[in-house]
Amino acid sequence: MCSSFFRGAALGLPLTLLASSIALAQGGSDGDPQQTTATDKRITSLDAVKVIAATQQGVAPRFPGTLASVPAEQVEATVNAVDVEDAAKYLPSIFIRKRNYGDTQPVLATRTWGVNSSARTLVYIDDIPISALIANNNTIGAPRWGMTSPEAIDHIDMLYGPFSAAYAGNSMGGVMRIVTRIPDKTEVTIKQTEAVQSFDLYGTHGNYSTSQTSLTASGRSGSLGWFFGANAANSFSQPLSMITGSTTPTGTAGTIPALNKLGQVANVYGAGGLLHTRMLDLNGKLVYDITPTWRATYMVGYWSNHGQSHTDTYLTDASGNPTYGKVSGFASNVYQLSAHHLMQALSVKSDTKGDYDASFVVSHYDFIKDHQWSPAGVTSGTEVTTNGRLASYDGTQWSTADATLFWRPQGYGGAHEVSFGAHADQYELANPTRNLASWQDPSTVTTLYAAGSGKTQTQALWVQDAWQLTPAWLLTLGGRYEWWKASDGFNFSGNKAVQQPRETADAFSPKATLQWSVAPDWRLTGSLGRAVRFPTVGELYQLVATGSTYSVPNPDLKPETVRSGELAVEHALDQGLLRLSLFQENTKQALISQTSTLPNVAVPVTYVMNVGELRNRGVELVAQKDNVLVQGLELSGSVTFVDSTILSNDSFVSAAGTTSEGKHAPYVPRWRATAVATYRPNASWAFTLAGRYSGKQYSTLDNTDNTPHVFGAFDSFRVFDVRAHYQINDHLAASFGIDNINNEKYYLYHPFPQRTYVADLKLSL
Repeated sequence: MCSSFFRGAALGLPLTLLASSIALAQGGSDGDPQQTTATDKRITSLDAVKVIAATQQGVAPRFPGTLASVPAEQVEATVNAVDVEDAAKYLPSIFIRKRNYGDTQPVLATRTWGVNSSARTLVYIDDIPISALIANNNTIGAPRWGMTSPEAIDHIDMLYGPFSAAYAGNSMGGVMRIVTRIPDKTEVTIKQTEAVQSFDLYGTHGNYSTSQTSLTASGRSGSLGWFFGANAANSFSQPLSMITGSTTPTGTAGTIPALNKLGQVANVYGAGGLLHTRMLDLNGKLVYDITPTWRATYMVGYWSNHGQSHTDTYLTDASGNPTYGKVSGFASNVYQLSAHHLMQALSVKSDTKGDYDASFVVSHYDFIKDHQWSPAGVTSGTEVTTNGRLASYDGTQWSTADATLFWRPQGYGGAHEVSFGAHADQYELANPTRNLASWQDPSTVTTLYAAGSGKTQTQALWVQDAWQLTPAWLLTLGGRYEWWKASDGFNFSGNKAVQQPRETADAFSPKATLQWSVAPDWRLTGSLGRAVRFPTVGELYQLVATGSTYSVPNPDLKPETVRSGELAVEHALDQGLLRLSLFQENTKQALISQTSTLPNVAVPVTYVMNVGELRNRGVELVAQKDNVLVQGLELSGSVTFVDSTILSNDSFVSAAGTTSEGKHAPYVPRWRATAVATYRPNASWAFTLAGRYSGKQYSTLDNTDNTPHVFGAFDSFRVFDVRAHYQINDHLAASFGIDNINNEKYYLYHPFPQRTYVADLKLSL
């Protein structure tokens, strides 16, 4: 494995191509000006580290562990960014599973957890949580990235590991903070982005386009600051699924022989999930300075999405006409969807630069309308049944509340800063699937076909003390106690209704970080932390019975417990930084999602189970340097190795006699690397070459999915992107880029995008 990685690296991802000037403010301020204590003054002795100027107060104390940042100006110059999540594309050890432009399900993977672990990271816009902890999956569990606009971003911080008591156990994979800004004078931006993907797989060939128009306006008038953003996108995706089966449908031609990820016969009949989406994001923020030391912020986001999915059959009948061959999988990939979501949040906080400060944050997210409807089956030719099914999330919602108090016993800038906090949340799932008399008319609802609903609630108290023992030593200790409850669980399927039992749990999570500044340009940081993640309401009760994948509930799941540690060595270079991190994470009762094909079921089935114990341990090397060899050449990147092993799993049962113990944990690649180079010949131009590598991933506990490059597999991939950015004048900028310029064809369950051309023009007033 090691030798194969280095062969791959030599072909395309040498660290000499690292770039994008990712500003790695390791261990520095997380963007909170009220946290500029004596500790921060000591940390800035790492002179070569790029420190991001803070523009937004944070709600939590300074993060004690490893932190990486990327500023907005670097994103604009170096990343083919269409959506907010694209801004974090090249951060160390980070992968955001974005299947296509217009994707509504981009989830965040970190160095220890994979692409189906949306509830194992936390994502914030300033101090507002946008993580969808309603589920831990790639569908409704994705963060709500559209609650802000790319032009509102000042910088993005990635905090690695569960080492702060201010964050729930869902931070085991890390915390991403999108820090926004409001300018002192009025600014207006208009941006037009066009993208075209050239796609060729099996019998599907075509060009799939995306057109996006963005408008933002922001400014300040006295005590009032404001921001408004609107983003409209019209997108056509490549196929997101393939329709497969073990035979050749009777009376047809055109079947393409193939296997599935387990090496079993899975002949390809056609492509599905060719999705046309029309999406609108509206978001706004009002900031009001109540007094010179107290500020109130109101944020609102509205998301609307309408889409239609169709199929591309490869089958023909005896007369040569296209046909579905009576394969029901085609019906699962023909659907329409419509969604309207609303998020609101309010924060009130102080910045006294005195002995005390406080903040209060509440948020609410509501699925006002969320429908997907499809036919129940196929008939003859390429016809589908008149009747169908409607899956709905109407009424699904969540609310959060946080209160934080800062106490500085020795005054602002003193050796102690103690923070206290309280947290409460409630997540409510409503997911019925109903029969339709006419599948194309969602108002023709008849009877209930299936249902999953329920609630989870969590309350927490936490405390954290950052203590400057000496000018060279900083000790941070903390603890978090959480109480969790799951209730009102209900499932209906096959004319059988079940009221699920009420579940409760509580847990204490201690944290400790010790930081030693060995010299002005050397720092050593050791962190230990325990984190507990309680099952999401989706893992407990969600039952999906429409679309291309079915999900079944498991109401008996136990919380998963993580013990995590990291030792990081950082060295500041002249205009650069090196960091080496050794990390280990042991997880007991890990909540792992599995997707399997079952007899007489037309589509894959997904379910969640507790796995006895997993161990993730590895090493991460991060490098960044400006003006390498020549003025204007910026190099940066990362290489991460993870040995992710299942240590015990008594609950695993295999009809084939296989075992999961000693196998690699699902969805975690052994090797991952990011490499980016940017050359700026002058202040107007920036040319970027970037590469991303990920090793093979398994999606089964017994690692029996050894067949690559087929639908459902999780392939190794090596993808390169290029971008040229030209700042024409103070008001106009243009960019052209190509994502996946090497046209890598790979699957991460879904077929992923092939070569895509991206161009944008931005006017700033």
